[in-house]
Amino acid sequence: MKQHIARQLLSIGAVELRPHEPFTWASGVKSPIYCDNRLTMSYPSVRKEIAKGLAGLIEEFYPDCQVVAGTATAGIPHAAWVSDLLELPMVYVRSKAKEHGQGNMVEGKVEKGQKVVVVEDLISKGGSVLQAAEGLKAAGFDVLGIVAIFTYDLPQSIDAIREAGFTFHTLTNFPALVEEAIDSGAIREEDLPMLADWHENLKAGTLKS
Repeated sequence: MKQHIARQLLSIGAVELRPHEPFTWASGVKSPIYCDNRLTMSYPSVRKEIAKGLAGLIEEFYPDCQVVAGTATAGIPHAAWVSDLLELPMVYVRSKAKEHGQGNMVEGKVEKGQKVVVVEDLISKGGSVLQAAEGLKAAGFDVLGIVAIFTYDLPQSIDAIREAGFTFHTLTNFPALVEEAIDSGAIREEDLPMLADWHENLKAGTLKS
């Protein structure tokens, strides 16, 4: 599954690797990889496979799930497709409560005590998805865990999510993506040491903007 989803993301340009012309993240960090999983919305066959994969993770690891929650904004469409496959209610959670109207952070029907799984598109350091999970807890949900399309496999995210009392599972990750990129010719094998060094520095928190 990890290799297959990585191949699909590469094939539509949702994940792009530029070892010698790095992207700049919002944090200022220079990165040879850029993930834009929003592109999957425009490819029906890919988004269907992702939805089936995420639904499968929920069925395997969180079989008691009663509600699917999408993170605003990238997790919302995937949560919608997953909830449809599982025939479950859906809500979505904002990064912060609205400053008008009812001031909701969670949109959709909220029934306290219901068991919910969070759907995210990408997990880097885990901050945004943890904010969503905590928002759902504050609204009265019992958060079972988190599923996502892609993770950088950073110790920071693994530790932060575990320390907050949650678990998470993803369809693919950075190592699978790099392996598939080499196999498909998206990057050269001689670039592998540089990518490995970048990933190790990212995990160690030593990358500078």
